[in-house]
Amino acid sequence: MKELPIHIQLDPESDQTLYEQIYGQIREEIRSGNLLQSEKLPSARFMAEYLQVSRTTVDMAYEQLVSEGYVEARPRRGYFVSAMEELYAIGSAPAKDGGGIRKRREQPLARYDFSPTAIDMRYFPYSTWKKITRNILVDANSRMFSLGEPQGDPELRTTICRYLHGSRGVNCEPEQVIIGAGNDYLLLLLEKILGRHVRVAMENPTYTRAYQIFCACGYPVSLIPVDENGIRVDVLRGTDAQVAYVMPSHQYPTGVSMPIGRRMDLLKWASEGDDRYLIEDDYDSEFRYKGKPLPSLQASDSSGRVVYIGTFSKAIAPAIRISYMVLPYTLLERYRRDCSFYSSTVSRIDQAILNEFIQDGCFERYLNKMRKRYKEKHDLILNELRAFEKDFRISGGNAGLHMILTDKKGRTEAKLAHQAAEQDVRVYRMQDFRMNGPETEKTSGMPAQMILGYGGMTTEEIREGIDLLRKVWI
Repeated sequence: MKELPIHIQLDPESDQTLYEQIYGQIREEIRSGNLLQSEKLPSARFMAEYLQVSRTTVDMAYEQLVSEGYVEARPRRGYFVSAMEELYAIGSAPAKDGGGIRKRREQPLARYDFSPTAIDMRYFPYSTWKKITRNILVDANSRMFSLGEPQGDPELRTTICRYLHGSRGVNCEPEQVIIGAGNDYLLLLLEKILGRHVRVAMENPTYTRAYQIFCACGYPVSLIPVDENGIRVDVLRGTDAQVAYVMPSHQYPTGVSMPIGRRMDLLKWASEGDDRYLIEDDYDSEFRYKGKPLPSLQASDSSGRVVYIGTFSKAIAPAIRISYMVLPYTLLERYRRDCSFYSSTVSRIDQAILNEFIQDGCFERYLNKMRKRYKEKHDLILNELRAFEKDFRISGGNAGLHMILTDKKGRTEAKLAHQAAEQDVRVYRMQDFRMNGPETEKTSGMPAQMILGYGGMTTEEIREGIDLLRKVWI
């Protein structure tokens, strides 16, 4: 048997499971540069035989690497190391350059990583997905391997419309839907539709990847503070922004849900200008734990001002690089005029697989299972954090996969993060999501806010990690 391109040493006496050891050692090989960008990992079968473990154990390790962005799965080709810029942790400490875009450095590995972006892949229905894939390939014909429509296959666009209307109240027709390989592509395409030199307003703190994309496109960006109800529309009115990028259902990273009054005010702002639009990023609307799911902002839009963007990467798996954008008809006309020559970035086979996964009810069953699993973790971490209530205000827990802890004792985020790191626990600082710029709130007098994600952790890891934080934070 040929040697592995990496060194993995399993310890049966370790407190970590075998899959955690494999995952951790491969991740270290990637972070240290021993595995290079685009380098192919051994197949799961080969790895299992070499290490004398089950195939399921290796699959779990690989899927965890995929979910955290260290590795990408390429259909029918295997697993490959991701591009290095994609491996910089979203919560790492920033270095600011003159242009206002934050350059990130890697953080040390931690045994307990409360990442707000990680999800749990242990319950993914691999056998169902493989069965659908086999059936699609068996029935595939020459049409399946043709280029397809630029906006995506009509069948999947129709299915997405039905799903969005039933789950989020979105009102749209299949002709308004554009399917793309991830939100990054859709935002880049939207830049072609909106045109250049359009000022974009963004919530601050915000989703850093979207901020970087807008800056890379040459958009001037106005940073608008967020209060307990979401983006400050009164501050927004004081700018000359034509487009506002918002996350009303569950603002990232603050966790704020925008109430109906603020939503109406935001829609009113959009309707007051001839060419104003709102970009609604509905990135994790599937996971809400109290009350009914909030309707989308687009559902209340009567004047065609909202561009609705969503993705299946969070609800299904990061490797399912299929996102969708619903354009109002005014922008749909611009797309057809200026951008319809762009080919679809998602293969027709992948579209067919996802379409059948949704239509057969597999997606709904998987979502229901994951809602239950995440609800268990949500309730567990809330219960574990009760001991922190004297020293921290706990918020952001009604939806999503992370909590916000606001310090009451005047400590800094750097100090809290350092104390956690000394216990081999990684937490995330709110200041790393605040962009620098002339309209940014001054953060010197603001209390420290720490972000604790729980989606990708086991219940045992949550308990142990919180117990270690308890020793140094309270």
